[in-house]
Amino acid sequence: MDLRVDEAEHSMEMHLPYLAKIFEGHPMKVVPILVGAVSADNEAMYGRLLAKYVDDPTNFFSVSSDFCHWGSRFHYTHYDKKCGPIHKSIEALDKMGMDIIETGNAEAFKQYLSEYGNTICGRHPISVFLHMLRNCSIKIRIKFLRYEQSSQCKTMRDSSVSYASAAANVDA
Repeated sequence: MDLRVDEAEHSMEMHLPYLAKIFEGHPMKVVPILVGAVSADNEAMYGRLLAKYVDDPTNFFSVSSDFCHWGSRFHYTHYDKKCGPIHKSIEALDKMGMDIIETGNAEAFKQYLSEYGNTICGRHPISVFLHMLRNCSIKIRIKFLRYEQSSQCKTMRDSSVSYASAAANVDA
């Protein structure tokens, strides 16, 4: 990436404090992998290439993404009135994506993104990770743990960013 893009990229700055806290007192090496706007074929290819590292129990993966960026300033105002208030519509949209991610089905996630256009920043790394899990030799289960919105949108003038956290564990 060029210097302008590199200076604007902030995912490592977001990740490192959390990783430092989680692994406090334990030596660790960080290998950052930046996934840009790659094609579905490349997501699958990178997933196949990286799958063998999932099989090594000494490796830990942290995938970062916000979820829905909603509001006119984000150029995304999907609203399903059947859900009630706007913030509930946003939650339903995000939960639909989270449910699909929990299935591990990269194609269903891609279809969801195509159908709803949800503004999930890390959609490409999430897809690569889903392909990694499909191609590794152990069974991994993803479970979402928490969901929040930066604000509860009530009018079309409001805006919000959604956040979700999940864990991927070896399925016993």
